[in-house]
Amino acid sequence: MINQVTLVGRLTKDPDLRYTPDGKAVSNITLAVNRHYKNASGEIEADFVHCILWGKTAENTVNYCKKGAVLGVTGRIQTRNYDNQEGKRVYVTEVVAEGVRFLSSKPAGTRETTQQAPQAPRQPQPVPQREELPFA
Repeated sequence: MINQVTLVGRLTKDPDLRYTPDGKAVSNITLAVNRHYKNASGEIEADFVHCILWGKTAENTVNYCKKGAVLGVTGRIQTRNYDNQEGKRVYVTEVVAEGVRFLSSKPAGTRETTQQAPQAPRQPQPVPQREELPFA
């Protein structure tokens, strides 16, 4: 059997981080994934797909991604059900992420994007003469 999903979409809100009682990091996110066609009024619609991230993937996503960030998510479909407060059975379909790629540019203020001191321009190196090239 095959249960594999690949999505590319935008975060609908800032991801939040929680921990299970045994200390595992978990984050629930929703990706807005555009459809490949326009509706009757000429607009592109989107599907809102719920995803669950675990462990370091959840922590990194919370630390480096904000609302509107483009993510690539690979994982598997999971279904579950529960009875709500009115006693009605609720069915949930979601993606359990096995891999997440950050496809947006890095947000301002993170370690990798802090502005560094300008570097001196590189001087062009002289081209070696034919006699100096060992494999010429």
